[in-house]
Amino acid sequence: MALQMIHILEPGVLSTVQDLGRYGFQDRGVPVSGAMDVFSLRVGNALVGNEAHAAGIEISFGGFIADFGSDLVFSLTGAKAPARLNQESIPFWHSINAQCGDRLWIGTAPKGARILLCVAGGIDVPAVMGSRSTYLKAAFGGYKGRALKPGDRLCCGKPHHRPLPRLDPGLIPEYGGYIQVRAVPGPQDHAFTAEALERFFTSGYTVTPRSDRMGLMLEGPLLAHRAGADILSDGILPGSVQVPGSGQPIVLMADRQTIGGYAKIATVISVDISRLAQTLPGDRVRFEPIDAFEAREISLRETFRLRQWALGVRTDGLD
Repeated sequence: MALQMIHILEPGVLSTVQDLGRYGFQDRGVPVSGAMDVFSLRVGNALVGNEAHAAGIEISFGGFIADFGSDLVFSLTGAKAPARLNQESIPFWHSINAQCGDRLWIGTAPKGARILLCVAGGIDVPAVMGSRSTYLKAAFGGYKGRALKPGDRLCCGKPHHRPLPRLDPGLIPEYGGYIQVRAVPGPQDHAFTAEALERFFTSGYTVTPRSDRMGLMLEGPLLAHRAGADILSDGILPGSVQVPGSGQPIVLMADRQTIGGYAKIATVISVDISRLAQTLPGDRVRFEPIDAFEAREISLRETFRLRQWALGVRTDGLD
């Protein structure tokens, strides 16, 4: 039986239960969903001794308060905000011991958009189509298919491993008002003029307030199509950059649709999607072109670095 472990007092602007996503159902129109910042969820789960796919709480912008209803280990990753356990300040990217009755308070992050709260054993809500992620538009998954509310009581499962003390500081990402992300041109880069392609990869774009979990709406130099924005609808990947008739790019994120009918000028590489997930309205984004082989190498390198960190700590006697 799962044990009650956390009582939500104030969820902030938007807090939902998320894991790595719901795969295997896109052919039926079901989006993947899952954490916007996958890197922070993976690290948070490793810190508390969970498997990578365990569910945590994604907190947008902060303003979160909860009481712990049992002794447990938790971690905070992602956008660094002022945080306290009872009256004591606590760090991000560490594992932290809480006792029954302790209160967690998280303020607003000065940089970055999302905080991941992971707890030992993971948030134990019913799996829907193999995932505990919340898909808000269709009201299923997560906790009752909705954002968390004051008074919600969540349970946790059973931890799989001993916790790790903290993330290597060299692996902690930096968030800021201007980021450069890498993207593979295509799959419909041929649908754009040469000037549009050059403009996309040399200009900066601003994240607009219309952005959400489905996609980041960007504003900047217009991107011209050779013969219109529409294509035969095809599959959408995380990080796909669609350009509708307005000429303004949209980077599709966790709650993206499964297919789309606008030409896609590029696809952001998986490693950089988590950094995009931490952008705020007004932040600036610039795209750098790379090829698929480089993207694969970068992904493998990050996976290797994280595994070496976890293995190195555990062989020091923690597991």
